[in-house]
Amino acid sequence: MQFYVTNIEFDFDDSEFDDDFKLSKTETDAIIRDNLGVWEADNEDDLIEEITEASGWCIKSIDYEHQLK
Repeated sequence: MQFYVTNIEFDFDDSEFDDDFKLSKTETDAIIRDNLGVWEADNEDDLIEEITEASGWCIKSIDYEHQLK
């Protein structure tokens, strides 16, 4: 099944890095932008797992549409 991710919010505060490490706005925007678009997944849970694994960040919220073939 294909999903078109239109908006995504990652939990950039939940990091394994020390407290002094913060991503810049440019870096967070790039991570978000890189994960928008069409994804292949079995269902919504699989979609979230796929994006989390690919990005390395937990998802706080996600908006998507089902893509028809």
